[in-house]
Amino acid sequence: MREFDYDLDYKNLDLRAQPELYRVGRGEQGVLLVEPYKSEILPHWRFATPQIATESSDTIYQMFLDYLAADDFVGADMARKFIQMGFTRARRYANHKGGKKYKGVVPDDKKGQSGAHGREELPRQIEDPIKAESARIFKEKWDLCRENQTYLDMKAEHRERYKEIE
Repeated sequence: MREFDYDLDYKNLDLRAQPELYRVGRGEQGVLLVEPYKSEILPHWRFATPQIATESSDTIYQMFLDYLAADDFVGADMARKFIQMGFTRARRYANHKGGKKYKGVVPDDKKGQSGAHGREELPRQIEDPIKAESARIFKEKWDLCRENQTYLDMKAEHRERYKEIE
């Protein structure tokens, strides 16, 4: 699997027009970079309460299905990444007041990649049940995305079609 390419000029690229440049990468890599999808999906991404998380995850999941129906794998994968990020961020806020997981300032050398990278994790708080429920709501949709056979087929096809570019 090829890593997400952080070196592309995403501010000036339209990955709908150039899907051959898109790499799935791991997890949520590139979720806040890839246009026009970031601009289409981000306004709907919220997780503050279970009600808001339900509305957000329903909307983004429908976008996921719409991208699949339009034969737009990149859009579907980006919607999946936003849903995954809804889960991971809500879990972080459920476990850490204010959503801050590590001590100190986060270095900007990883360009949005997660992981401790030697940083000390702050102690977990008593779980926030509201954020935990928001995470559960997003997790249900994330599981639906990951199990969707059309998505899995399109993902395999995308990787096969563009492997010679890797």
